[in-house]
Amino acid sequence: MNTNRLFAYVGSYTTPERQGRGNGINVYRVDPRSGAFRHIQHLAGLENPSFLALNAAGTRLYSVHGDRSEATSYTIDPETGHIAVLNRQPTGGFNPIHLAFDATGRFLVVSNYGSDSIAALPIGRDGALGAYTTLTAVTAPLGPHRVEQKNVRPHHNPLDRQGRYFYLPCKGSDCVIGYRLDKRRGVLVEANRVTARPSAGPRHIDFHPSKALAYVINELDSTITTYRQDRSSGQLTPLQTVPSTPSDFTGYSTGAEIWVDRAGRNVYVSNRGHDSIGVFGIDARKGTLTPRQWVPTKGGTPRFFAFDPAQRFLYVANQGGDSIVGYRVGRGGMLVPTRLQVKVGSPACIVFSPLPGKLPRGLS
Repeated sequence: MNTNRLFAYVGSYTTPERQGRGNGINVYRVDPRSGAFRHIQHLAGLENPSFLALNAAGTRLYSVHGDRSEATSYTIDPETGHIAVLNRQPTGGFNPIHLAFDATGRFLVVSNYGSDSIAALPIGRDGALGAYTTLTAVTAPLGPHRVEQKNVRPHHNPLDRQGRYFYLPCKGSDCVIGYRLDKRRGVLVEANRVTARPSAGPRHIDFHPSKALAYVINELDSTITTYRQDRSSGQLTPLQTVPSTPSDFTGYSTGAEIWVDRAGRNVYVSNRGHDSIGVFGIDARKGTLTPRQWVPTKGGTPRFFAFDPAQRFLYVANQGGDSIVGYRVGRGGMLVPTRLQVKVGSPACIVFSPLPGKLPRGLS
């Protein structure tokens, strides 16, 4: 990858069932100083390429396809940033919703939201996806919500900072399950689990860069839970739960995305309904959270957000607002409004080519 160029890859929802107005994957050249996006490619013919991942070298892109049953690999031209389909593989289930690399970059782990399973797809030397060997069923008691907890609904499967455990927040069963990857057999094995509050709906998880702490955004009750992690067993122990929206907000909202900044000083979350990004300070001693700021996302349904590799900017993907909106990361991690805005149909995910010497999120 040309180290002097920064590219952004944006996945989207495309189908009528998802009220999708997207058209596939769009590629942008990014100005690292101003944060501006310039469109350079549109790859069509893809249904709901809803979540994306880049390998550590920035030479291969991968996607899962919402409401479908496959994952796709793509080549990346190192000079232009353009992508092309390399191959596809079944994920073994319905509605794959997230994907993450193992610590070696030799496996891609995928969670099937619609059919309660996870799979480890081997990655060949050319970056192509191989077939999974064994599908791991995700089982847990269901939560009480009659609409949103009809099945376990595994929603996210990132690797922790030590590269040992994949954590799976299960929206339908109010729990977070940790798995280790048996590389010899290519299968995920449960290692630990922790129960959340009934109808919390754990959705996404992120980890402190240096301390044994994890943070989970709970979708259904719009809260954030802080967990202590046992580095040996991977077991999570809850420490605190706080609302992800302001105390004076009385409307309906659901939590979506969560990130911990590189310095380990702040947790960022997105709220769909309140349509905001919340910034929460991390107590340096306890690891618990205190709200610092909420900024409007200037568009509906902020499903996803991401920092650029240097963490100078934070970009919000407004799925319902057909836009990407940028904020400058100011002093202390507070968000400063900018004029950065990109029109794109139903954006669902944004990933950036890596900076020299830096690994993408999930491989640090």
